[in-house]
Amino acid sequence: MAVIFYFVIKSIFNADRAEREAMARAEEMQDAEDARNREATRQKNDDQEIDPG
Repeated sequence: MAVIFYFVIKSIFNADRAEREAMARAEEMQDAEDARNREATRQKNDDQEIDPG
């Protein structure tokens, strides 16, 4: 029983580690996309002329 318990717990920890790594990659990709969108918005706003009158 101890051997079966060991492998079950080991598989749970491996699955958790893989999920955390996948979430970290997804967050990095989302952060990069957000940064690109902010930069595009900033450039768009810089290109617009403001008419004071």
